[in-house]
Amino acid sequence: MRATLRWAHSDLRTHRGEALFLVLATAGIVASLLLATALFGYATNPWQRVFAQARGAHVWLHTDRAADAGELAALGGVEAVAGPYPTASATVAVRGTRASVELRGTAERPEVGRPLLTAGHWIDPADPDGVVLESRLARALLAQPGDTLALPGTPRTLTVLGIADSPERRYRPGEQPGLVWAPPAAVPDPGGQVIGLRLTDPGETDYAVQRAVTVLGAGAIGQVSTWEQARAEAQGDNRLLGQVLGLFGLGALLAAGLAVHGAIGTRIRGHLRDISVLKAIGFTPGQVVRVFLLLHLAYALLGAVAAAALTQAFGSRFPGRLGDAVGVWQGLPGHTVALVAVPACAVLFIGATTGLAAWRAGRVPPVPVPRPAAARGGGLSGAARGALGLRVPRVPVRSRVRGRGARGAGGSGVRGADGPGAPAPAKTGVPDPGEAAGVRELEVRVPPALVLGWHKAFARRPRSLAAVARLTLPLLLIVVAMSAWTTIDRFHTRPEQVGLPTALTVRADAGADDRGTRTLLERDPRVAAAYPGVEVAALVPGQTATIALRGLGTREEPYPYALAEGRRAHGPDEAVAGQGLLDLLDVQVGDWVRMTVGDRPQILHIVGRSIEPENAGRVVSTSLDTLRENDPGLTPTLYQLRLRPGADPEEVAARLAASGPEGLEVHAVANPADGLSPLRGVVLGLIAVLALVGLIELLTTIGGTVREGERDLLALKAIGLSPRQITGVTVTATGCTTLAAVLLAAALGLPLAHWLIDAQGASSGIGAGIARAPSPGLLAAVGAAAVLGAAALAAVPSARAARRRLADTLSAVA
Repeated sequence: MRATLRWAHSDLRTHRGEALFLVLATAGIVASLLLATALFGYATNPWQRVFAQARGAHVWLHTDRAADAGELAALGGVEAVAGPYPTASATVAVRGTRASVELRGTAERPEVGRPLLTAGHWIDPADPDGVVLESRLARALLAQPGDTLALPGTPRTLTVLGIADSPERRYRPGEQPGLVWAPPAAVPDPGGQVIGLRLTDPGETDYAVQRAVTVLGAGAIGQVSTWEQARAEAQGDNRLLGQVLGLFGLGALLAAGLAVHGAIGTRIRGHLRDISVLKAIGFTPGQVVRVFLLLHLAYALLGAVAAAALTQAFGSRFPGRLGDAVGVWQGLPGHTVALVAVPACAVLFIGATTGLAAWRAGRVPPVPVPRPAAARGGGLSGAARGALGLRVPRVPVRSRVRGRGARGAGGSGVRGADGPGAPAPAKTGVPDPGEAAGVRELEVRVPPALVLGWHKAFARRPRSLAAVARLTLPLLLIVVAMSAWTTIDRFHTRPEQVGLPTALTVRADAGADDRGTRTLLERDPRVAAAYPGVEVAALVPGQTATIALRGLGTREEPYPYALAEGRRAHGPDEAVAGQGLLDLLDVQVGDWVRMTVGDRPQILHIVGRSIEPENAGRVVSTSLDTLRENDPGLTPTLYQLRLRPGADPEEVAARLAASGPEGLEVHAVANPADGLSPLRGVVLGLIAVLALVGLIELLTTIGGTVREGERDLLALKAIGLSPRQITGVTVTATGCTTLAAVLLAAALGLPLAHWLIDAQGASSGIGAGIARAPSPGLLAAVGAAAVLGAAALAAVPSARAARRRLADTLSAVA
């Protein structure tokens, strides 16, 4: 045992830098996996907790006032019914902030979909103007219990009595109105009602919606929302962050395991004599394996424990969403299990890869086997021998030869084509009698360090390919991370290419003059165009869900959709649709689809697929003129504003709200990338971890190249190579290996990143076509930095080895 510890201590002192990098890389990998676990828990568990405690409804139906909820209670599979509750659309304002809301009249606290109070108290029947706000709406308004809400355009005011969590769809400015529970007296003129259905089997949600629509009639249904939509919105970007962290964490873990495997394999090849001595003095194969295994398990365990301790102690202090996620995750029941299981699994994986390499050390014989005089497959190729001058390629060039006195075979680098004894060519009309036309041959020589370095890098095919593959993996993941960064940045710098051609949404009161509103909007010098439109809920075929049907722009001024497939909608009944709608209806570009708006059928021809960041891509868009053909009395209810380059959306929105009528609402268009801001820091951290893993593999490659070059050192000196040239051989070999890994990582990483990002876009409903690769200049800069950095790292140990004493070199060869 004492000898084992001494061997481990000696190995640690010899490879301090490599040990430090292994610990840091393991800590970064485990930390990323723990943060991914926290984000997954944060994305799912809070909503599940609220839904379970509130006895949430699986289906919410917005209907007209004539719908009979009693018929729905008699349907099979319906456990309970909430409502009907009268509803009315309104706009509330407090301290200059406005929001569209749905006033829901309820005398008592519901049993199904029960709001969970977080502040204040429930509605007081004695206070007809007291209301309770949904928590996300309250955060948007910065409202607290006791605040007074104004209803623009009316003299009425409402008093906030409480704030509550709800498992229903969350408030989104300009897209989904906020929820306000109010006494029935506060909803004097309801425009409809809402009914909630709690099902015995949530998996039968679509079937339950279909039966409910059949019982009530399609004309009575205004909108349908389900628990699955609410859950997807609640999880939002947190789940995506968790997926990114988990994917890169697992990739980095695999890269680290392979790097450790390669490091141990290289170390075994460099210490065959030492291992043989250990066996000769009594070490068993199992003891030799345990030395390597325990040493690297200690590195991995130290990094994993450090990551777990730091995440537990300081994770909740991270700024933004990561800190919130860790804080919530630490209070969940499975937190302790995950905090132990994730580091343990990472250590076990590294231990497994270490064991495979250490097993080879146990098979080293006690008596060293003499090395072959030449490496198998290591002879110089014909091209290499020619480049070294052993068989020199000669390039014919035209020149003038001055008789026998010209430099011929004895000249440096060139010689006459006819040989030293050939007679001078005859003079045939040449102006200068001392000159004649002739042919010379130019000898092309490549520096020996480049040729031998290339040969050393790729002579041993299996070992060379393994080194390139191990170094390619972290570089490939870095390319994927850079692609993710570029795609997120594109949402901010080129929003018109990802389905966000407009920056502001303006909603006017019902009955507002269209011409006057457009004149007001287009009068602003920073507004480039104002597209009138309308958005309504439509029932899909089969009546299992509702989608958003939008009419934006006119045929004279079409809306600039970002198309990923097909063409724009120009003719009658033509439309473009998002990926979420195509998946929901199982249709493709070129198909006709039928939907129902109230009791009016609408048949549209899908001629293109647009990138739709809103409503999970469940959007079908056409022109306002097309919708007016089916409903001539349709008037615009919203306007999408495209701003001029350099315009500030917040400044323009404030100016329009101040100059417009009282009922004018101006909201900034939500950018999906706004919720992904924490991903930038995550990507930088992952690139740093992957760079550490790549550095470990690079040090392994350099160490192996230097050790294997010790045997060739005497031969290289014997043929006349200087220490600087011998150093160049190792530097060239390392640079060639890194260059091959960089090229392979770029060739594989760019298509992989494109596929992963587009697959995520398609699964979220936005659709494929959003992925963007880093610029060629950035890729070239990163690749050049990797190659030059590898060459710089290899220069110091290779120069030290090239200047070793003759006795040390003979000892190493022996």
